[in-house]
Amino acid sequence: MSALTWLNSEAFTAVGQHILWSDMIGNIIGLGALALGWRRSIWTWPAQFLSGVILVGAYASADLSGGVGKQLLVIGVALWGWRLWQRGRQQAQDGTVAVRFATWRERALLAGGTAVGTLAVGGLFTAFPDLSWNPWPDAYIFVGTLAAMIAQARGLVEFWFAWLLVDLVGVPLAFNSGLAFSGLVYVIYLALVLWGMRDWWLRSRAGAVSLEGAAA
Repeated sequence: MSALTWLNSEAFTAVGQHILWSDMIGNIIGLGALALGWRRSIWTWPAQFLSGVILVGAYASADLSGGVGKQLLVIGVALWGWRLWQRGRQQAQDGTVAVRFATWRERALLAGGTAVGTLAVGGLFTAFPDLSWNPWPDAYIFVGTLAAMIAQARGLVEFWFAWLLVDLVGVPLAFNSGLAFSGLVYVIYLALVLWGMRDWWLRSRAGAVSLEGAAA
């Protein structure tokens, strides 16, 4: 049995849901990556990279091309985010990455890019039904995840809001696709997102106050 075959085999059954090894392992690592992101640790990016590699197999087994594409984006953006954070841009005094709220221009670009991207990807999935059995939610999660990771790589508090919006669609889609562990993890993500949002929000405010004090 190859490693890929084993990863896409059933780990156990719970409440009538078949849990795949790839779904379970990939999402556990993904939870760790989100927690590391909350702590502003650069190790969030290698964890996201590994999670993406494993979850490619899980989504492929569920015939969710959007999910596969999303994980490929996760892999690519994880490499970019690692490079960006490693450069030490906007480093905080404690050695971790400083965070801030996006400017109105950055918010408009993120929101506009997400809307246009969702329409484009959703249209592609609709035109080619073999790519996804649920094109619009799949496209929304695909593009929303990319927007969230770009915001995270730039240290923007809005990263958490983007993940929150992705979770609202990701939970029911994962359960309906037979990826029960992904659905459960999305619920846990929600709690981590709310805690992480509060932490980054407070740190961004503290940083702004420090800058104002230095300017005075």
